[in-house]
Amino acid sequence: MSNAFVARSLDEIRFWSRIMKEHSLFLKLGFRCEDTQLINEANQFYSTFEGIERQSHAFTVGTDPEQIRRFNVEVQNAATHIWAFKRKILGLVLSCKMPGANNFPLLIDHTSREANYFRNRLNELNSGQLEPLPDAIIDENVFFLRIMADHAKFIGHLLDPSERQLVEQARNFSNDFDQLLFQARDLESMRPQSQTLPMLNQFLDQNRVSVKSLRDFKKTAKDLIESCRIKSIIHPLLADHVFREAERFLAIIDMFEQSLSSVKPR
Repeated sequence: MSNAFVARSLDEIRFWSRIMKEHSLFLKLGFRCEDTQLINEANQFYSTFEGIERQSHAFTVGTDPEQIRRFNVEVQNAATHIWAFKRKILGLVLSCKMPGANNFPLLIDHTSREANYFRNRLNELNSGQLEPLPDAIIDENVFFLRIMADHAKFIGHLLDPSERQLVEQARNFSNDFDQLLFQARDLESMRPQSQTLPMLNQFLDQNRVSVKSLRDFKKTAKDLIESCRIKSIIHPLLADHVFREAERFLAIIDMFEQSLSSVKPR
């Protein structure tokens, strides 16, 4: 169990610390030239999470669990600080104190939800209070389906309007994932009665098909952006960033399906 705790902690930190580092860059790119204090703070967060990412790769599955527990507390503290930074920016934008800045309010909120998810996961790992499988399946899918729906919206808005076909595809993905999210929330409100093995299996199967389609769309967009074959204001790193998050969601669905396959029907 101690090895599993270390492996899971390092996996979460290696993935999400890179995401937090990149959020710092994306937010900075959306600030105005005069937002020097915010730019400096974003740079500090970039350095903080770059250091955390580097440190996480220095540990192994054989590292003392107590050392990883202390590392989790340190990283959770950093995640809490960047969450607060993101909420501060959101407040400034929504109160019209940063006119002309280029970060969508939904994008800022989106990044803060991921920081909150990250810090909560580290707290769960350290406390040993991970959710039971049926609850985890629904809650993880509610979280990631909303993330995927947001991504589709961001892509549609950051592509040049003249890229009509890609913009339409992004809009369709946004609508599809909004519907999947509504369905997931319906399942959420029906629990525990909704948490039957057949229903959870169908839930995962359906989401898998849609996430794979979106992942492939993101991969195509990423390749086109990197080779300068389409018109957009999407940073190549952002294209790769959203692709990796879709891959992460698919890996989580895989993990859940494997776990369900070992559960005996009642």
